[in-house]
Amino acid sequence: MKQFFEFIPLIIFFIVYKMVDIYAATGSLIITTGLLLAYNYFKHGKVEKMHVITFLMVLIFGSLTLILHDDLFIKWKVTAVYALFAIALLASQYIFKKPIIKQMLGKEITLPENVWKNLNFAWAVFFFILGLLNIYVAFYMAEDVWVNFKVFGLLGATIVFTLISGVYIYKYLPKEEDKTKDQIDADSE
Repeated sequence: MKQFFEFIPLIIFFIVYKMVDIYAATGSLIITTGLLLAYNYFKHGKVEKMHVITFLMVLIFGSLTLILHDDLFIKWKVTAVYALFAIALLASQYIFKKPIIKQMLGKEITLPENVWKNLNFAWAVFFFILGLLNIYVAFYMAEDVWVNFKVFGLLGATIVFTLISGVYIYKYLPKEEDKTKDQIDADSE
């Protein structure tokens, strides 16, 4: 259910775009993203850094779009967000030596260190490629094509890559008998 709420701003952006235009859709994106952030804060007492960064990017690029009445900025927002995610993933791995993917999922899943690194790097490359694809679609295709790509193409690509990541890590997950043996070993200590 939580994941559904995260898509509400995108769904509203798409609907408002189809009913009005890119500027009204951008305004609705700013408002709904802000409301979602506030809702998460009041409901859970905290917000994730990724949500704050996304909101700030929506606010900055969306405001520039509305103030300057130029859709160029909202189109760049997608690439800027993906570039930040890619940089954060790479920095976490190569500078801080703590892959973000492991920090996010390491409490639920036990994997070898090289698998965490490969997964972290793969997501960084994935976000980098999506950012480049966004540039191409945003600036070489019609606005309507870009909106459809933003809403359906990027979401679809993310779902597919998430599934591919799941298949990749599945073979490295501890087997059930390994878990039982580890639990017995832990209990006997």
